[in-house]
Amino acid sequence: MRSLLFVPGDSEKKLEKGFGAGADVVIVDLEDSVAPQNKAMARDIAARFIFGHRQHTSSAIYVRVNDLSTGLTDDDLAALVAARPDGIMLPKSNSGRDVQHLSAKLRVREAENGLADGAIRILPIITETAAGVLAAATYAGASARLAGLTWGAEDLSAAIGARAARDERGRYTDVFRFARTMTLLAASATEVAAIDTVFPNFRDMAAFEAECAEAERDGFTGKMAIHPAQVPVINAAFTPSAEAIAHSAAVVAAFDAAGNPGVVGINGKMYDRPHLKLAERLLARAKAAGISA
Repeated sequence: MRSLLFVPGDSEKKLEKGFGAGADVVIVDLEDSVAPQNKAMARDIAARFIFGHRQHTSSAIYVRVNDLSTGLTDDDLAALVAARPDGIMLPKSNSGRDVQHLSAKLRVREAENGLADGAIRILPIITETAAGVLAAATYAGASARLAGLTWGAEDLSAAIGARAARDERGRYTDVFRFARTMTLLAASATEVAAIDTVFPNFRDMAAFEAECAEAERDGFTGKMAIHPAQVPVINAAFTPSAEAIAHSAAVVAAFDAAGNPGVVGINGKMYDRPHLKLAERLLARAKAAGISA
């Protein structure tokens, strides 16, 4: 999962464009991008569109449902599980317990629709409330359905009363950098993908490219998008380069040839087990992107 593109669930035109954007994941949105009076209509449009178009896209299909506190989640699942999405994005997740709660709901819906138990994955947004940020460590072992962890700044800003999430230079302020860091650490502890949040100003591509590069540097393996034009930038940023792949393959080969010792030397430089683990992770990312070493 490098690129995850949000598409409003109540617009067939935008859904069609999103399904053809080349994103690894299309997130059909029933939450923030849909007005309260359009929720029922969005469910109907989204379900019909997924049924009719899933064979015409290479993207995985996730649905962002309304959060558990709204009372709308069950209606969302009743309408959309029948369309057999690959996953559900859970907004405003407050802890691993919320993921377990959603998993129990999915188990019932999967049985009703002839799907295998656990067929639908879960991707929670874990920093949209103060409680969620503070409970980031609770996702380890919460559910085998977890596909990754991601974060959001806008809802957290509203929740804590922050007037802005970024400073005058466009950098996240401390609270939001903390939320970002907690997401990255929680994903590592849970051994799932760490997905970076959206970049709202889709017209500022230079700043967007810089943020993608920073996220990849820090350990995120993908990023969410709000506009199709952001998708190729994300895919490029989170696809390992040929040079990085070759280097990682050489590190793995050196350890293998030496019988997997604690340390190996390559071209006069020493590499230890953490270097091996990092190389293996990069090669796994390359394989997931369809690139062989």
